[in-house]
Amino acid sequence: MNSLSEVTVIGGGSWATAIVKMLSSPEKELKVHWWLRNPEDVAYINSHAHNPKYLSDVTIDLNKVHLYSDINMAVSASELVVLAIPSAFFSECFAKIDTTFLAGKYFLSAIKGVVPETHQIVSHYLETSFNVPSDHIAAITGPCHAEEVALEKLSFLTFASSDESLSDMIAGIFRGRYINTKTTTDMYGVEYSAVLKNVYAIASGICHGLGYGDNYQAVLVSSAIRETERFLDAHHELHRDVKENAYLGDLLVTAYSQFSRNRTFGTMLGKGYSVKSAQLEMNMVAEGFYATQTMHDINKDTAADMPILEAVYDIIYRGMHPRLRMGRLSESLN
Repeated sequence: MNSLSEVTVIGGGSWATAIVKMLSSPEKELKVHWWLRNPEDVAYINSHAHNPKYLSDVTIDLNKVHLYSDINMAVSASELVVLAIPSAFFSECFAKIDTTFLAGKYFLSAIKGVVPETHQIVSHYLETSFNVPSDHIAAITGPCHAEEVALEKLSFLTFASSDESLSDMIAGIFRGRYINTKTTTDMYGVEYSAVLKNVYAIASGICHGLGYGDNYQAVLVSSAIRETERFLDAHHELHRDVKENAYLGDLLVTAYSQFSRNRTFGTMLGKGYSVKSAQLEMNMVAEGFYATQTMHDINKDTAADMPILEAVYDIIYRGMHPRLRMGRLSESLN
């Protein structure tokens, strides 16, 4: 892929909306094809130029953005397809696509989660279930929140692919007035790190809800990046510096930001909400909820030392009291 004039975005949430905003900014010549599941949302955006449910302050340039509720039409419209839907719904969504439309396509995963049905990161799932070549797949990671993109605050994105020319090309179409970009070949490390940081953001939120202060949060987050490194080294041996933006930077913003839905979810658990009531109150998907289960299962084989992951798993899936379980965790961190 030497150049690109059209891109398809799959998903109707805040991150998908932010991606559409970046790709359709005034300085770019791209045509953007945007699929949303709900036909009523498509009709609303076509009439009002705003997403009615997410980042509603963002104005959609309808001269550049073409909307669809038919996913096959959207996928067939472009050579590059950006995937920006919650991981829990990814396989269900992809099952609706006529696989003949996938041939020769390039995919950019903006999904920060694991496919629950197969316990695979998105790149593995595309390769094994849809025979997408590994050099046709890239991933996007932060540190970057959709809400700050909407406000046009300076943000940083990292693009990963085994094919450097693909990640360079995609980084180029995203780069803009308030978006800085870089690339890496550590595709799997970036994907797994993006999954784990959501789990650790829940842990950070739980501790915040319990009244733990900044001093402890610093210990928790520094322990979390070491835990990430242990998992990545055990699962996919490759020299990487986890202090770079795509790893530590993404963890920091997700663990500390007011915009982090995973931190918010954890805070509610720490304040005494049940898992179910916190989910209902959120009205948005906290990827870390699903990631905790799948990463716990994956690590049964990897056997990395991951006490923070285990603590969050015990609270969410085994019903352990947050204060008791986090108290026990605090004794093991240093």
